[in-house]
Amino acid sequence: MYVTNPDIESDDLVTKHAALVKRIAYHLMSRLPPSVQADDLIQAGMIGLLEASRNYDASQGASFETYAGIRIRGAMLDEIRRTDWTPRSVHRKARQVAEAVREIENQEGRDARDVEVAAKLGMTLNEYHRILQDATGCRVFSIDDGGINGEDHPQPPADPRRNEPLDSLHTEDFKSALAESISNLPERERLVMAMYYDEELNLREIGEVLGVSESRVCQIHGQALIRLRARMTEWTSD
Repeated sequence: MYVTNPDIESDDLVTKHAALVKRIAYHLMSRLPPSVQADDLIQAGMIGLLEASRNYDASQGASFETYAGIRIRGAMLDEIRRTDWTPRSVHRKARQVAEAVREIENQEGRDARDVEVAAKLGMTLNEYHRILQDATGCRVFSIDDGGINGEDHPQPPADPRRNEPLDSLHTEDFKSALAESISNLPERERLVMAMYYDEELNLREIGEVLGVSESRVCQIHGQALIRLRARMTEWTSD
């Protein structure tokens, strides 16, 4: 554990922990689309490290490495969310699939099946699975931040008339709704979400656990994200 000294300059902390930035960057890279560049993450992470070195307060109890790790990862995720590598056509198709899922589930009162969604959209099952794989690479999904893969990160609608206590309550309502939607996913989709976001396994590792291919895990992941988007319409629509 790193013990801080009040006399150590901010630059010294940055120099001593620069390797931490690369370690976090390459850990995230294993869970991101190939289009994401490691250099972009490292650059964002170094800014996070610099901010951590300036704002660290040893009296709070956490080691500098723990504190910096949180700030570095947060800076990298902010960069990923800010920059979208996905073509607009992928977002458009994901929205169409989510709408089809919503309509089928509202009509049938159960989880929409792959074949039903593909048929409703007038496409083959292979074409549908390809959209699911593309949707997985759209953006990083963060349950903590309330983001769902797609063009927008659903947030409780902004209302300048709300005060902070009501703001906080609204955010908690959103998180509760999201948690309930996740808990009601089909079992395999729920399991993939848990392993990917809670246990931070990559798609290959999840495939080994489930005994399926990495591409199949990608499809399941994409289906879960689109199903969540369909079920969280009231939070994602303008």
